[in-house]
Amino acid sequence: MEHQPLEGDILDPEQVQRASKALKGALLINFFMFLVMVGAAFFAHSSALLVDSVDNLGDAFTYALSLYAVKRGPLFKARVALLKGLLILVAAVTVSMQLIVKVMNPQVPIFQIMGIFSLLGLLGNSLTVFLLWRHRHGDINMRSVWECSRNDVLANISVFVAAGGVWLTRASWPDLVVALGLIVVLLHSALKVIVSALREIKRIKG
Repeated sequence: MEHQPLEGDILDPEQVQRASKALKGALLINFFMFLVMVGAAFFAHSSALLVDSVDNLGDAFTYALSLYAVKRGPLFKARVALLKGLLILVAAVTVSMQLIVKVMNPQVPIFQIMGIFSLLGLLGNSLTVFLLWRHRHGDINMRSVWECSRNDVLANISVFVAAGGVWLTRASWPDLVVALGLIVVLLHSALKVIVSALREIKRIKG
């Protein structure tokens, strides 16, 4: 459903409290998941798992920024959303460079670790989605958060599929293909958040 810009941009105290609690929980979950999964990604030599872990770190920054912005005015929130979109873009470009290196020097990932940690990530991100579900049609700040969280579940499932592909083929290409797909999703998400934020800034400024 299309969000109407003039609705839900100013949160009442109760909404602010609920949004803040949800964001704090999401921040802790994603930062913990990054610490766990980035180590697993390097140990397993998995590009897909690394993209997923970097996405968790980007989300942790996103939730921190959103938590800071939740009590602020619409213009500030729109500018923070723009910054979040740019952070997602930087993350996508960073992991793209790592993927190029992997393509030039392919190494078969350890599919068992990929599978186990993708499911662990799915559990953590499903909890994040549960915490943020009621805020998915909120202001620009919370909508941009929801955009990140929804993509994470898809990323975890994709990494699990990649692990299955590596197991079946005993090759690195399923991992690389899924990593490329996740980068495309990150780029699309970044552009969507950036465009939405710029449109909101323009509307507020008149």
